[in-house]
Amino acid sequence: MLLNPTTYDPAHLDEESRRLLRALVAFFEERGKNALVKSYIDRTWYADFLEFSAKQGLFATFLTPSADAAGDPDKRWDTARNAALSEILGFYGLDYWYTWQVTVLGLGPVWQSANEVQRKRAAELLGDGHVMAFALSERGHGADIYATDMILTPTGDGGFTASGTKYYIGNGNVAGLVSVFGRRSDVEGPDGYVFFAADSRHENYHLIKNVVNKQMYVSTFELTDYPVRAEDVLHTGKAAFDAALNTVNVGKFNLCTAAIGICEHAMYEAVTHAHRRMLYGKPVTNFPHVRRELADAYLRLVAMKLFSDRAVDYFRSAGPDDRRYLLFNPMTKMKVTTEGEKVVDLMWDVIAAKGFEADTYFDKAAMDIRGLPKLEGTVHVNLALILKFMPNYLFDPATYEPVATRHDPADDEFLFRQGPARGLGAIRFHDWRTAYDAAAAIPNVARFREQADGFCALLREHAPSAEQQKDLDFLLAVGHLFALIVYGQLILEQAALTGLDDQRVDAIFGILVRDFSAYATELHGKTATTEAQAAWALAHIRRPVENADTTRAVWEHVLGLVDAYEMRP
Repeated sequence: MLLNPTTYDPAHLDEESRRLLRALVAFFEERGKNALVKSYIDRTWYADFLEFSAKQGLFATFLTPSADAAGDPDKRWDTARNAALSEILGFYGLDYWYTWQVTVLGLGPVWQSANEVQRKRAAELLGDGHVMAFALSERGHGADIYATDMILTPTGDGGFTASGTKYYIGNGNVAGLVSVFGRRSDVEGPDGYVFFAADSRHENYHLIKNVVNKQMYVSTFELTDYPVRAEDVLHTGKAAFDAALNTVNVGKFNLCTAAIGICEHAMYEAVTHAHRRMLYGKPVTNFPHVRRELADAYLRLVAMKLFSDRAVDYFRSAGPDDRRYLLFNPMTKMKVTTEGEKVVDLMWDVIAAKGFEADTYFDKAAMDIRGLPKLEGTVHVNLALILKFMPNYLFDPATYEPVATRHDPADDEFLFRQGPARGLGAIRFHDWRTAYDAAAAIPNVARFREQADGFCALLREHAPSAEQQKDLDFLLAVGHLFALIVYGQLILEQAALTGLDDQRVDAIFGILVRDFSAYATELHGKTATTEAQAAWALAHIRRPVENADTTRAVWEHVLGLVDAYEMRP
């Protein structure tokens, strides 16, 4: 289930994708752990990685849509292989993933644009090995696209001059193309929004500093009377607003695979260390609490992978009449990344002081895993978004053709013509109960299904009042319960598609039963919770179904990680 560089061969992908991904793994392994750790500690700019990517045509191959590929059959925007690349980069370090991630975001407004000049320019820059940047955030507004102080003043010839400062902009030190969001000085409201393409090398582009103490470069920069020609404009008005949100839909999906990669590498280190460590004359892994924590960490990581892999299929199969991916996207940004934090914390409780040591990957993982849930809003922002889908998801299913596993070498062109970023509450879903019904014989799936059905009863019989619906703190507790049902659905679908054994599925759902009980307890304790809702919460606390054979089988999977991988020195 876990990425292992010593045996890595993504056989589900085409030959050129496999070659590039294997070359990427070889690049990091040949550099070795000592160089990886030293560059992280010294905060060394990753020029060697960018040189490798340019030489191999890595970003150009993976991030150029077929329509802009000048006939190159290997270039396309393929979410399945992009996810594989993102996982590898997370495996070797968040900083390497970050420069890729920001390039994805910087390209979003370009590939959504009908501006052929900038599309051609972006493809050429990728071919030359450049990275890109996405300049939305500002220090005073964060990523609030309703408010921007980047002002474009018309010059009378169809162009503008742009002046203002952007903040927290990755790759802003070197980006060949920077997609910048601003507003016109002469037009009020949404009609005044503009997305335009800038160049970090221009004399009117002033790099101020790196705002983080990291190997990556997260810049703040200022434009001073920057000339924006008509051919530099990517989007105007409402289309610029939609381009910002739709770019996030495409690009921030990569947060989940980064978290998975980080956790995988950290797990190899943690399990091997714990099993080889002797305490009171016994291996640390002989202690029951250690076994439970490592097994929980392993199962949560497997669940992260199952959900994220299945979400890829919905992204790739999306269209104007199937926008289910818009629920699964904030789930990957919020749920999968916060699960990554839990995985690292569980392992850290086991390895204790070892997790601070400078020559380990783990101490980098422990620091970097915290950032992922916070790189796109925060947990509460994504939970609030997830809640928009809840009524239709739970109570008003629609009929769709089954979504197959999507590893075919196709261009996911719909992602760049998503259309207006509205109408989320109207999106319909297939019946979530179908996946649960198919696995009803698995004890903990059945037990969790009881809790899920109970949650539906809560909403029917004791729905949040108008006052409670204004209380975000209360709604977030409800949102966590709902998110678990969505999480379980895609886990079950992917487990069935991949033939995952029932024992691991049962153990994963034992964890979901416990998590649901914990969130129900949290709901019980909220000040805004009514007596009837509090009584429901207590009535739906459950213990997982325990099975000694399942516990032993899961532990064997954990032990199988001992000495399975160690990065070359």
